[in-house]
Amino acid sequence: MATTEIVKASARSGKFNKNAARRVRRAGKIPAVVYGAGHEPVAVEVDPKQITKILYSDAGHNTIFDLEVDAKLAAKAMIVDWQYEPIKDTLIHIDMKRIAMDKLIQVSVPVKLIGIPLGVKNFGGVLDQVLREVEIECLPGNIPGHIDVDVTELGQHGVLRVSGLPHSDKITYLTDENATVAHVTSIREEVAATPAEGEVVAGADAAKEPEVMKKGKTDEAAATKDAAKK
Repeated sequence: MATTEIVKASARSGKFNKNAARRVRRAGKIPAVVYGAGHEPVAVEVDPKQITKILYSDAGHNTIFDLEVDAKLAAKAMIVDWQYEPIKDTLIHIDMKRIAMDKLIQVSVPVKLIGIPLGVKNFGGVLDQVLREVEIECLPGNIPGHIDVDVTELGQHGVLRVSGLPHSDKITYLTDENATVAHVTSIREEVAATPAEGEVVAGADAAKEPEVMKKGKTDEAAATKDAAKK
């Protein structure tokens, strides 16, 4: 999804190692690399707040924005990879790719299920979404923020496949058309997947049985030994 968002970046120079990256972060920026469209990769630094805003937007990492490097328009670009610090959960690095608006691109797009299926509403079933994203190919300007599909008519044991998602001449699905996106299962099927309580108890008792028998023999031997003393 193309926007008028402008991401401002500054070119980095010098050594590109861990110490240099730490200095960038201490200055309130995050290190990044921009590549693609037949140009050499360029090391830059960007504002983490602006990148976080894009990643959490409706289109997420599929957002296409104007990239400015040192106040000069560099290209249309999108975020293709990002890394978080595992403990503080803060952005520490991103990769951006230059985008040609007249060339097809392959991206993963979220699938959003709309409505309550009949199988859930009338028969007490459970809606299970198997695929939360599908891969598509389209022009950058036609990338949808998400693919919405109405599941209200999905009955008990009903299955929604990729072939049942909204299709148009603007996008091509790369995910197998027969792949299951969502289906309605019964509660019994959900419960059947978990071992019954009786089975667990029986297994536990069976595991304890040899110990009980061993203890019984020990007690019997002790009683025989006491009787012999008397």
